[in-house]
Amino acid sequence: MEFRTVVDIAKPDFEIQPCEPVLFVGSCFADEIGRRFEDEGFPTVINPYGTMYNPVSILHTLERYEGTPSLVFLTLGTNHVYRLKETGEIVDNCEKRPQRLFQEEELTVEQCCEALQQCVALLQQRNAAVRIVFTVSPIRYRKYGYHESQLSKATLLLAVARLTSAPLNRAGEPLGTGIPVPPSPCPPVPLSPHYFPAYEIVMDELRDYRFYASDMLHPSQQAVDYLWERLVEHYFSAAAKQYLDEWRPLKQALAHRPFNPDSEEYRALMDKTLLKVAELRKKYPTFAK
Repeated sequence: MEFRTVVDIAKPDFEIQPCEPVLFVGSCFADEIGRRFEDEGFPTVINPYGTMYNPVSILHTLERYEGTPSLVFLTLGTNHVYRLKETGEIVDNCEKRPQRLFQEEELTVEQCCEALQQCVALLQQRNAAVRIVFTVSPIRYRKYGYHESQLSKATLLLAVARLTSAPLNRAGEPLGTGIPVPPSPCPPVPLSPHYFPAYEIVMDELRDYRFYASDMLHPSQQAVDYLWERLVEHYFSAAAKQYLDEWRPLKQALAHRPFNPDSEEYRALMDKTLLKVAELRKKYPTFAK
C-alpha cells in the first residue's frame, strides 16, 4: 500500500562531476541548495550580487557576472517585480527607499520566458558547453496571498516548461516561439536547459507541515536534505557519489567538538584527519575545503 506519491525526475543528459564549479542565482532557495554544494567542497558562487527572486533580476545578475561557469542553477521565486517610476527600470533591490517610488507589476508567462531565454543565450555566449538547471522555489509568498502565490508559481512553471520542453537553436531560443533573443557568436551546439522539480517534490511528495520551518513557509532542513538526496541520486555521476562517500567521514570528523580539545587522543585524530584531507585535495584538485 502506497501512502505518498513520488515525483518522477527526468534524467539529464549530463552528470555532475566531483568538485566542479557551480554558480547559483535566484531566490533564497538557491542559497539553501548552494550552501549544500559549498559544504560538500564544491567551488560554489551563490548570488554574487544578492538574492534575486524574479527572472529579470536573475538576468541582471548574469549580465553583471563575469565568470564563465560550466554548471548553473537558476532558481525562480516569483513573477512579481518592482519598477522604479522615475526611470521605468525593473530594480533588483529597493534599497529601503519609499514604496511610493515603485510600481509593483506581475510578469506574464511570455515576459518570464523572454528573460530566461536571454539568460540561456548569455550563458551560452560565454561557454558553449554550459549546463543550465532551472528550479522553482517551493517557498510560498504570504504577502501576496496564498492563491496569488500559486498563480505566481504557475506563471514561472509555464515559462520554464517552454524552455525545457522545446528544442533550442544556437542562440538558446526555443524554435517556433518567435520571441527574439540576442544573437550568439557560438557555433551550433546542443543546449537543453533542465528542470529539477524541487517545487513539486515539496508540494506533492512531502506535502506536510512537518517539512516546513517554524514560519510554515520555508522548507525545513529535513526537506532541504531530502531535495539534496534526490538531486544527488539523479544528477551526480558515479565518481561524484564516490567523492561524497570519501569526504563524508572527514567532514564529520572536522565538525566534531570534543570534550577535551587539548587531549593527545583528539590531536592525533585531527592530525590523521588533516592528512586524509590533504590526500583528498590531491585526488580532487578543485576541492574547495
